[in-house]
Amino acid sequence: MTEGPLLSVRGLKKHYPIREGIFNRRVGAAKAVDGISFDIAPGETLGLVGESGCGKSTAARSIVRLEEPTAGEVVFNGNGRAGATRNPDGTHPNDVTRFGDAERKAFRRGAQMVFQDPSSSLDPRMTAGEAIGEPLRIHGMDDRRRRRAIVEDLLERVGLSTEEFDRYPHELSGGQRQRVALARALALNPDLLVADEPVSALDVSVQAEILSLIDGLQEEFDLSLLFISHDMSVVRRICDRVAVMYLGEIVEIGPTDDLFADPRHPYTEALLSSVPAPDPRSTVGGIELPGTVPSPADPPDGCRFHTRCHRVIQPDGIDIDQSDWRGLLNFRDRVLAGDVDVGRVRENAVVDEAGDPSADRGANGTAGDAAVRAELRREFDIDGRIGDPGVEAAVEEAIDRLLDGDDEGAAALLSERFTTPCEEATPERTVHAEGHASTCLRHASERTAAPDRTDD
Repeated sequence: MTEGPLLSVRGLKKHYPIREGIFNRRVGAAKAVDGISFDIAPGETLGLVGESGCGKSTAARSIVRLEEPTAGEVVFNGNGRAGATRNPDGTHPNDVTRFGDAERKAFRRGAQMVFQDPSSSLDPRMTAGEAIGEPLRIHGMDDRRRRRAIVEDLLERVGLSTEEFDRYPHELSGGQRQRVALARALALNPDLLVADEPVSALDVSVQAEILSLIDGLQEEFDLSLLFISHDMSVVRRICDRVAVMYLGEIVEIGPTDDLFADPRHPYTEALLSSVPAPDPRSTVGGIELPGTVPSPADPPDGCRFHTRCHRVIQPDGIDIDQSDWRGLLNFRDRVLAGDVDVGRVRENAVVDEAGDPSADRGANGTAGDAAVRAELRREFDIDGRIGDPGVEAAVEEAIDRLLDGDDEGAAALLSERFTTPCEEATPERTVHAEGHASTCLRHASERTAAPDRTDD
């Protein structure tokens, strides 16, 4: 067993170039993974969580060199050189991102990956036994009898019988195929297993069986595990620590119990609120996040979560209800994007609560300005009177400009009047307790230089 972390990831990036034109010139990059750092200790399970599109799977594939990282360092100490000094050029001798072909092949013995969909990760032309034995053959075991003996032992260890040896993937159930994938990953007796959504494609009852199997195999083989998922209830069951990822960045990391009991980043709060309550009588609803994950090709300035955050900070001089503030920022952003169609709103506006078609009609029978105002405010959750008279006046003036067809003037007013520190400053990492850190401007006053293993 190595000293210190088995896997140490520092500043890992994976950017995909965006090219346009007949000369295929690079005009930008999609920042799928943008500078993440974490450690995994021997025998530890780290969960990497986040919604679809946040970069979890790309990070996993970059760590095991199925994708070539753009930048960063992935130090794997499974070969017993945990105390190795750095090279004269500052690089680490165990940096996976710099391995040549021979070193990379040796690295494959220590780190294996299990994919989300076993149907696509298994060759349909190979039997289960051939698939499990293929890594052994590639790494030099030419004795067929010995390979078969090892494969049959692995089949039994993952809960299958030796009868499955000669069956093809289409002859197996989804749970059986994932067991075969696990056996294949364990064939070389690795130190690290990277599991990318290993149960999300399975039925709930089968999920429980596979999770129990992973638990048992981890203890039996003394495995470290990077477990990637979007299911927080699964992560809570299997992981020692959790790293929460949003738009290519890790926004919070900490021990599982601490993170679930006291989430410090608003995005973590939203993820945890989505976990179904075991009590069917519970009326507690989840936190709704407006919009979708922004494009990694054009991430927002400042905190990348501020465009959807339910706790976005208000600037000095404004102190209104937080839901109104979120609605105002949504309204501002839609106006800035030219995405507020007053004509459509006028057509869809509810004339009055009683549905009286004679109320508030213009000369041509369409909804009048009062109905359009009400519809606009309802659409952006600012339909009540805002407590701050200055804010209320600015909103009304912006709507006046929209009704007059002055979209640019409305955009300029809203952009000048309503800003948040969250879009102006990139949050730094704040340590809340040993091993528990987050990146949110709300915790700037707590920031400390206390050492923590989650980052260097």
